[in-house]
Amino acid sequence: MSITAFGLIILAGLIHAGWNIAAKRAGGDARFAFFTSILNMIVWAPLGWWLGRDVVPQWGAAEWGIVSLSGLLHVLYYVVLLRGYRKADLTVVYPLARGTGPLLSSMVAIAFLGESLSALGAFGIAGVVGGVFLIAGGPGLLRAAKDPAARTQLHKGMIYGVLTGVFIAGYTVVDGYAVKIMLLSPILVDYMGNLVRIVLLSPVALRKREELGVLWKAQWKYALLVAVVSPIAYVLVLYAMQNAPMSHVAPAREVSMLFAALIGGHLLKEGDRTARIAGAVLIALGVTALGLG
Repeated sequence: MSITAFGLIILAGLIHAGWNIAAKRAGGDARFAFFTSILNMIVWAPLGWWLGRDVVPQWGAAEWGIVSLSGLLHVLYYVVLLRGYRKADLTVVYPLARGTGPLLSSMVAIAFLGESLSALGAFGIAGVVGGVFLIAGGPGLLRAAKDPAARTQLHKGMIYGVLTGVFIAGYTVVDGYAVKIMLLSPILVDYMGNLVRIVLLSPVALRKREELGVLWKAQWKYALLVAVVSPIAYVLVLYAMQNAPMSHVAPAREVSMLFAALIGGHLLKEGDRTARIAGAVLIALGVTALGLG
């Protein structure tokens, strides 16, 4: 992987962790996702228009199909992620979500695509499993088993984290195909996919107009922050995919887990910070080993 691609991924990871902290603090649901998508459309409209004015009218069924699929997967990812943040700690949901995608991709390749598992790959799987154990509570799992409320919250965080990771794996493959094989602009893939997200989220968001107004007043600042910075993080990753193998970029993205575990544990005052940071480090090492092996 080139120094440029690696630098883009590190910067994207820091930005990605930051907007996830904001999303966690907002405590929003699908309507928060709707707010961010609307603001995303407005904030980035000049750039979207400038890059797409001559290109998008030439798109055919293949281009719109891949962008629509991307938009659907991003909606499912974001809604599930937000629900997980409402039900459990960020330092459980986020690292599990970020670690599951590359792990699933590697396991599918081994099981169905005939790829072999090297010693480094086996180490990667062991690292991910160990990291998941630490983030889930490690030895504290035994203590949590005696507290029904803590056990329930922990299990919910694990479920939502893994499910979010499934959708991360899905949109990573789809968007990677769009920018590497179809040679679509990373910025247009993200911006036009966001327009698809607005269409999909509108029926749910507009169902209760009065409640929507109340939520807007409480959440618009967080939504604006996410709308401004989250596209930057993801577009940086897409540009990195154009300059480096997807199997290396996807695992390297998990550096964002380190930032989230550290920042989230400090700002959100979530417990077991040492164990969860150690778990995030293990997952980061594990998914990187999977990508290299």
